[in-house]
Amino acid sequence: MRPEILFPLFKPVTALKGVGPRLGKLIEKLAGGRLVDLCWHLPTGLIDRRFRPNVADAPDGAVVTLTVTVDEHHPPSNRRLPYKVLCSDQSGTVSLVFFNAKEDYLHQLLPLGATRIVSGRVGHYGAEIQMPHPDHMLAVEKEAELPLVEATYPLTAGLTAKPLHRAIHGALEQTPELAEWQDPAWLAREKWLPWRPALLAAHAPGSQDALQPGDPARRRLAYDELLANQLALAMIRAANRGRAGRAIVGDGRLRQALATALPYKLTQGQEQVLGEIQADMAVQQRMLRLLQGDVGSGKTIVALLAMLGAVETGAQAAFMVPTEILARQHFDTLTALCRDLPVRIQVLTGRSKGRPRQALLSDLADGQIDILIGTHALFTGDVIFHDLALTVIDEQHRFGVHQRLNLGDKGVAADILVMTATPIPRTLSLTVYGDMDISLLQGKPPGRQPVDTRAMPLSRLDEVVAGVQRAINQGARAFWVCPLVEENDLLDMAAAEERHATLARLFGPERVGLIHGRMKAKEKDLAMEAFVAGRTQVLVATTVIEVGVDVPEATIMAVEHAERFGLAQLHQLRGRVGRGGQKSHCLLLYAEPLGENARARIAIMRETEDGFRIAEEDLRLRGTGELLGTRQSGFPEFRLADAMAHQDLMEVARDDAQLILTRDPHLETERGQALRALLYLFERDAAVKLLRSG
Repeated sequence: MRPEILFPLFKPVTALKGVGPRLGKLIEKLAGGRLVDLCWHLPTGLIDRRFRPNVADAPDGAVVTLTVTVDEHHPPSNRRLPYKVLCSDQSGTVSLVFFNAKEDYLHQLLPLGATRIVSGRVGHYGAEIQMPHPDHMLAVEKEAELPLVEATYPLTAGLTAKPLHRAIHGALEQTPELAEWQDPAWLAREKWLPWRPALLAAHAPGSQDALQPGDPARRRLAYDELLANQLALAMIRAANRGRAGRAIVGDGRLRQALATALPYKLTQGQEQVLGEIQADMAVQQRMLRLLQGDVGSGKTIVALLAMLGAVETGAQAAFMVPTEILARQHFDTLTALCRDLPVRIQVLTGRSKGRPRQALLSDLADGQIDILIGTHALFTGDVIFHDLALTVIDEQHRFGVHQRLNLGDKGVAADILVMTATPIPRTLSLTVYGDMDISLLQGKPPGRQPVDTRAMPLSRLDEVVAGVQRAINQGARAFWVCPLVEENDLLDMAAAEERHATLARLFGPERVGLIHGRMKAKEKDLAMEAFVAGRTQVLVATTVIEVGVDVPEATIMAVEHAERFGLAQLHQLRGRVGRGGQKSHCLLLYAEPLGENARARIAIMRETEDGFRIAEEDLRLRGTGELLGTRQSGFPEFRLADAMAHQDLMEVARDDAQLILTRDPHLETERGQALRALLYLFERDAAVKLLRSG
């Protein structure tokens, strides 16, 4: 149960005075629907109202605070014109301008002859000085209520600053004083405030420096969030380590037969990570290992050899992938590799229905299937294994921590091997995979050639199309990637459907396929199959093909509007070509003019194929939230921490979390109880439940 002291923070924003359903929806869209979300919505700018010139000296465009006398009200002659209130001091006159104003309200606020303090941005229009919609209008005796330095927050369409300010202040007023969860010596060394004063300080910046990630109040809050994250991961790891495992040691006959049949030798990198995986499987403790390998480094064969190790003992293995296309592709690949081995492989996806599905599930429960490949359909309750010993999860960032543990629960202490081709900088791998051991697969299989990467403006599109046509006339196959499915007037981007129509007209409709996320699964499979078989030579696609799709014959990757993709995404897309022995090309087509970040991204793509360097650069250029080009990537979405700016804190948080659990594994001490509140505050409730369940 969430501690009672935190209840006020988890009330809906509509519980605040003045926040009705309409305003509540806007706030929820911007920051989240609870008071705690408003607390985490930190300011990004500030307005300094300390500049108090005479009216005549107020510079054009500046924010000023004026003391003036109200001289005249000028209601508009028709509703489209503004309402003006003329005010003056000894130096000149300023017009306060209001659109859609209520006359009674303005007379009440600005009575004729009264002296008022007004603050806002002034504009010069010919000889007239105007202040449209002043931010503050106060009687002189209420001068103390004027905020001299005022924080500004990110907004969303339909939501203005004033109601958001009021809501945030309302939320902050309800924040409780919480027991200190930080180590006292660390707190003193960093000279940090307690949690609540630090939160209030972060919302009341006195200077531009106070808006930076290095500000002490912001560092304190960032560390709280990082510690909650690391503590939760360490608890999940400890719980997983504490669960009984089983030793899985096969006799090597299937692995030896496969190694002999392969037309190539495993690389040194593959041998090394395979050794780490097999050592984990051989002990009486559950494996939870991440295999991180760059695009095309040969992870699939490592996964197959690990699964064969489980099959040799008479047990079963599961191979889970994020899409149906990949599930079917892995099925074809593994079946081909194991064609001379006594290994029974099947595939289960959301499309498996009716009697065939029931027959497959029956075979699985009877132990008639050795390796089952599938999508998240493997999580469903009716999927029962006879004896699941190893689960391999591909492209982990598409699934959450709990899903990977759920699949492990389908077997008796099943080992879990997670794979990703998305290189993740060390800093981030701590935040995402802190509960796992990590193997890095270095190097690429022999025969892989570097991909020739070029950048060209979209103004040269005709040349690119002509070049692709020449290549496919000589038998080449090409991917053509667009960032949207259908034309959107707001974004001047090539849509996949429109590009498909154009290329089909030029190359011939039978030569050009189309695949995008809005197509039905069967349509996607048919389009992919036609391209793999060579019935179509150009596949126009959205980023559906970003992860794992393997067509060794494809040698051209054209990416339209490359400036709109993240580096990691571009790297994944480029990894779809250069998988066979032939020379491959990646064409990055961009719209001019290029922004500074986009120019840097494209330059890095041309310089290197090293996924880890690319990931570091991507993190530096774009920050964590956008690292994978999408925000729903399963990466923890930090509200207060910044992976680059707070790198040092992330390392400390990891060490602190391990030390805490060594000294107080059940969080029962005074500090332990405070840390439980911290976990609930940052919604790492699942970790607390693990404590309770032992």
